[in-house]
Amino acid sequence: MRIVSLGDLALDVVVQAGSERARDADTPARIRVDAGGQGANVAAWAKALGADARWLGKRGADPAGRLAAGLLAARGVELCGPLADGDGCVVVSLAELDGTRSMFPDRGVATRLQPDDLREEWLRCDHLHVSGYALLAEPVASAALRAAELARGDGARVSVDLSSWSSIERAGVDRFRSLVEALAPEVVFANEDERELLGGMLPDASWVLKRGAQGCSFDGVERPAFPVRELIDTTGAGDALAAGFVVGGPELALEAASRCVARLGAMP
Repeated sequence: MRIVSLGDLALDVVVQAGSERARDADTPARIRVDAGGQGANVAAWAKALGADARWLGKRGADPAGRLAAGLLAARGVELCGPLADGDGCVVVSLAELDGTRSMFPDRGVATRLQPDDLREEWLRCDHLHVSGYALLAEPVASAALRAAELARGDGARVSVDLSSWSSIERAGVDRFRSLVEALAPEVVFANEDERELLGGMLPDASWVLKRGAQGCSFDGVERPAFPVRELIDTTGAGDALAAGFVVGGPELALEAASRCVARLGAMP
């Protein structure tokens, strides 16, 4: 099975606080630097779960971009898309003591992927997964729609992860909704806040609703989360779940998510 994941490739800097944050002072922490970004995370998990995985996007030629690309390629993911002058995407993720996380993205050149950058051979696949972050800005949103058109021309299914209610609000709910409807995905990944924000759109799509520690609803079928010995970091758990579902359905989705939260960082 070949999966193409369109979205950001970032240098992920994950900071796990060792105690309550000391404002204007030092807080002990564990820090992990790795490849990240929703598009890259899904591709890496798909590869780890047995698929032939390809990442598609625009990446920076700066040190951060080169490091992130090398770390993703080392996991066996094929990298497609143009290399651009400018800053690569960098995301700082703060993991709190209770397992929740806050993210601080600087997307750099990632939003500058254009429809004309795409090649048909990159989109020959069984499944195209589109990060919702790719729909938040132009020209990458138009590139995502063109990618879906090319992938479907080769018989692929399309999915989208709505990604972040706060980012959707900043970008404009009506605009984001219209782009998702134009994408016409067969599968939509979202949490409750994101689905509520967008309303009852795409009634013919299958919805995978992520409920964190409570598990997941797979098109209305509720499944509990797999038990985890120790919750370390929730960063990337939704991406692991999406990859697992695309590769092998609900069981593999829940397994991948449980593996992800038991370690620091979003990558397998």
